[in-house]
Amino acid sequence: MKNRFVKNILCTALAAVLLTGCGASGNTDTAAQNSRSAASSAETAAGSESVNTAGEKAAAASSQEFEEVVISGSTGEVLSSNDSGNSSDGPHTSASIEAAPEIKGLTCESVMDLHYANQFNVFYYTDGYKLLDIVESGKYLLVPEGKEKPEGLDKNITVIQQPLTQVYNAATASMSLINAIGALDKVTMTSVDTSGWYIEAPKAALEDGKMAYAGKYSAPDYEQMVGKNCDLAIESTMILHSPEVQEMLEDLGMPVLIDRCSYEQEALGRCEWVKVYGAIFDKEKEAEAFFTEQEKLISQIQDYQATGKTVAFFSVNSNKSIVVRKTADFIPNMIALAGGEYIFENLENTESKSASVNVSMEEFYSVAKDADYLIYNGTIEAPLNTIEDLIGKDVLFEEFKAVKEGNVYQVDGTWYQSTDKVANLILDFHEMMDSGDDGKMTFLSKVPAK
Repeated sequence: MKNRFVKNILCTALAAVLLTGCGASGNTDTAAQNSRSAASSAETAAGSESVNTAGEKAAAASSQEFEEVVISGSTGEVLSSNDSGNSSDGPHTSASIEAAPEIKGLTCESVMDLHYANQFNVFYYTDGYKLLDIVESGKYLLVPEGKEKPEGLDKNITVIQQPLTQVYNAATASMSLINAIGALDKVTMTSVDTSGWYIEAPKAALEDGKMAYAGKYSAPDYEQMVGKNCDLAIESTMILHSPEVQEMLEDLGMPVLIDRCSYEQEALGRCEWVKVYGAIFDKEKEAEAFFTEQEKLISQIQDYQATGKTVAFFSVNSNKSIVVRKTADFIPNMIALAGGEYIFENLENTESKSASVNVSMEEFYSVAKDADYLIYNGTIEAPLNTIEDLIGKDVLFEEFKAVKEGNVYQVDGTWYQSTDKVANLILDFHEMMDSGDDGKMTFLSKVPAK
């Protein structure tokens, strides 16, 4: 059962730290140790720049989107890989029951059926227990309501007590999936304020008071989270850059689950993460129904014939480097499903596990100058107002075929938060190569010349 008493003690210690800057002593060695840990982590968080105005919150949200898209995966190597048998490469086949971790007193009865995702498995045990095995993030035991943590449980398995009613979500890409299965009411705290949301559901929940802004992932509002008895913190891999925050949350009794949907290479693999949240919120039927509909949409799209048209997907960062996607990624996969060809045939990231790759303008020019279409990633950098804005970043863009022919498009922040609409971006890519009419598109828009 959830230990509310321990949380209240820790909340008192945390309040003392936040209000006085001093540590608090407990009545036991364990309480004292937790208080010292809380003080240390809170002081670290207090040193972070606070976000006060709506404009600053919007900037912080934009920064978080940038970090999730660009840096996601760059710190994966610091973790120990799990033993589920999953590979981060290629389509997924569900693990066997034999791969299920042994849990004393429980027997694994089945494994979730997966078609595309390769970053997780879900094992179903007797008495309603479930275990999420997420590549390089860890193992999470979902303990059903009325049940307790099994005795002798491996200390490396994180316990998540159901039912969940007070969730903090800092993995923005997962919010639309949670909403798609009717579980948004369980998410009462978020790392992005109203100004940072492009999709309507969380924005409306914030405006109605059903959800509250509880600080960005690197500087959460610990007092608010403890006061609301937060029972789960969902984080993107950006939390790996702030290990002291994860430690603090766990010290306060909040399990931390790290979402890795952005690591999926298949378009539907990213969308199949809806099944993770189906398991967490006991909505497997809703998750399966939703995913089946997405599969049907994709199956219709797969009838598209190859057009032979080439596409470059990129942005220009503050250092004037060109940020592109490696070939084995869900964006090139979407372009292929739409009938196009991603301009980089065998591009890999040799420096990290990130799907994003930085190349020089000269390298990009040599490969993409004759591309039929340029798509600017406005999720990462500020969107372009005109093609002249793009040329202003580097005059070499004047020589690109797509620039000369006016075939420059861009995608905004909406698509990254719309993981539940994976098929729409594929349809947009196809429409771009067919009619070019952005009035028929959901996420893409054509960049005007001037």
